[in-house]
Amino acid sequence: MDPVLNDFQPYLLGFAYTLLLFVFAGVLSTLLGVVLVAMRVGPVAVLRAAGATYVTVVRNTPLVIIFGFFTFVAPIFGVKFGWLDIRIGDVVLDDLFGAAVVALSLYTSAFVCEALRSGVNAVPLGQAEAARAIGLPFGGVLREVVLPQAIRASVPPLASVQIALIKNTSVAAVFGVAEAVAQMRSFTNNFSSERTGIFIMFAIGYVVIVEVFSFGATRLERRYRVAT
Repeated sequence: MDPVLNDFQPYLLGFAYTLLLFVFAGVLSTLLGVVLVAMRVGPVAVLRAAGATYVTVVRNTPLVIIFGFFTFVAPIFGVKFGWLDIRIGDVVLDDLFGAAVVALSLYTSAFVCEALRSGVNAVPLGQAEAARAIGLPFGGVLREVVLPQAIRASVPPLASVQIALIKNTSVAAVFGVAEAVAQMRSFTNNFSSERTGIFIMFAIGYVVIVEVFSFGATRLERRYRVAT
């Protein structure tokens, strides 16, 4: 543990990247997941099929392959993130960071969609039919009646999906993002005799992040349960 404690800045920098990846990908995947679930439960057959195909393909594709596509293959077809160059202190959000956010967002959105769809299925069908009876269009029914209740019912599975996202950010280390695992690898390369302590320090960092998020999700779940 001493190498990390004696040079704490890279440790903090690594988890700063991890948290930024989680925040950006978490928000984008949730928004895309809402769009996907609207497609999957909507009345248009083509959109239902497209949503189902997307979810099936992405869920069955290893995350490493999606990362590799946006890092190495997508630029060949003109999908580049070279325009991204944001500096926040020692944190640099560049093209590799942008590719990582897109890969994580697209991958996680498929699981967000399925978590939300389970919540939609928990909403009594009669409520949607009543909303349609008073003249609400499909978009209005989904926005005003179904989704608010579906999100409440989906808090536990959505929390699990986001916790998985926190851990999936570690894949970005393989593709040039200096997040926590990349920093851990640097420490272990420089201090091979201290590997166990270094592993423990970085594991503690992940546990703290996951536990803080889990605590917030649990509080939100209890609040919705009481409100219901």
